[in-house]
Amino acid sequence: MATANQIKYRIGQAKKTIVKLNKEVTATKTKIKKLESALKKAKAAPKAKPKKKVAAKKKRIIKKKKAAPKRKR
Repeated sequence: MATANQIKYRIGQAKKTIVKLNKEVTATKTKIKKLESALKKAKAAPKAKPKKKVAAKKKRIIKKKKAAPKRKR
């Protein structure tokens, strides 16, 4: 069986780890808030519209008329 001093020591160690983890949790919460605000700003920023390409004018294809068949006389 553990002595009273050993139990006190273990409780102290557990408290230290809790404090350490709480600090990490608060740090990660602040990082998340920063990233979320950056995401909102990125979504709200005006997006650059792609330039419209000027459509090339279609060339008119002139169909050549077939020569009339020669008439027999």
